[in-house]
Amino acid sequence: MIKVKNIDDVVEWQLCTGCGMCAAMEPQRFYMDDIPHLGMRPKLKASPEPESGTAFKHCPGHQLEHRFSPNDPQLVQSLVAGWGPILGVWEAHASDPDIRFRGSSGGAATALALYGIEQGGASKVLHVASKADKPYLNETVFSSNKQELLMREGSRYAPASPCEKINEVAADSERTVFIGKPCDVAAVASWEAESKANEMAIKIGFFCAGAPSTNGNLELIKRQKIEQQNLVRLKYRGEGWPGMWRAEEDSGKSSELTYAESWGFLQSFRQWRCYICPDHTAEFADIAVGDPWYRDIKEGEHGSSLIIARTEKGLRYLKAAEAAGYINVVGEDPSLLPRSQPNLMRTRGMLWARLIVLAVLGGAVPKFKGFPLFQFWWKELPMKEKIQSFTGTVKRVFRKSLNKRINVSRG
Repeated sequence: MIKVKNIDDVVEWQLCTGCGMCAAMEPQRFYMDDIPHLGMRPKLKASPEPESGTAFKHCPGHQLEHRFSPNDPQLVQSLVAGWGPILGVWEAHASDPDIRFRGSSGGAATALALYGIEQGGASKVLHVASKADKPYLNETVFSSNKQELLMREGSRYAPASPCEKINEVAADSERTVFIGKPCDVAAVASWEAESKANEMAIKIGFFCAGAPSTNGNLELIKRQKIEQQNLVRLKYRGEGWPGMWRAEEDSGKSSELTYAESWGFLQSFRQWRCYICPDHTAEFADIAVGDPWYRDIKEGEHGSSLIIARTEKGLRYLKAAEAAGYINVVGEDPSLLPRSQPNLMRTRGMLWARLIVLAVLGGAVPKFKGFPLFQFWWKELPMKEKIQSFTGTVKRVFRKSLNKRINVSRG
């Protein structure tokens, strides 16, 4: 089996998630840049210092480790094995109608972040936003008021590295709200565990089915006959639930697709590490947010969010945000999570076989601690899908050259 020893190994064996933590932990060696067919990747600075190992220690690409007690009686025990630590599940939405309308699913993440900087003891929010001059790209930003949050609200189905500015958080005595993908949040949680002095005001993670590449976004724009050089706005969801994918040129020309149509195209451009990810619901966050897909959406219905409190800190924060009027809670029911994401246990079942095939055929395999996998392969998959979980991965290994180091430009 391939032994992954450093960040170079993570990148060249296609385990990188693009989170940006390596650039924050070792800024004298790494900076983040977009590789259009892969995603955000660390590159080497001119005359880089030797790798210290600090970045590798917190890299979610090669390792995810749960440290909570699965037998904690406060947790919803029926969900722990498949969904991680859960103290409660609610359907809710932002109280502010503008935030709710603009948000991808009820605006809960934005509302919770706004509470943090207005009443929750934080000074800013670390997250990602559309890049002004190239809307198909993302950039890592700090927002410190409602106006900035609203300008940057909504899902971004493109490469993003929100952890790349964690070193600026460490240098600041004030608290920060963090919003990111499950892998991003896992990196921050690992970093936090080393020093409580670096603790975030709150870690908000959103449900994620994978990160499409820049090439995927450009191909979709091209297919819709939008000129890349004239693009001034690219929105993936929101302004309705779930909202439309919309690309606009400076001339006013625009193109729209449904959420299902746009994601149906983009998902085939996801980076490899997303195919072997056990965490699609931000299990390392204090609060996780997603869509309550357990029911049909009515025509013209306002957005709604599924909110999970994963830590006591997250539960206190959520209750405080509700009491302060930032969040409207509709109802609490732990079953909302599996009912909203019925396919995720099958996805976790597929993962066990994928990792075995990857190891046998000479690829690099991440270390996942605290994630039961075999039981879901055995219980959730019918025989045909059990077989496909092996044969499909064999094909991917050779099609994507997963049993070879790839040549990634590092400078």
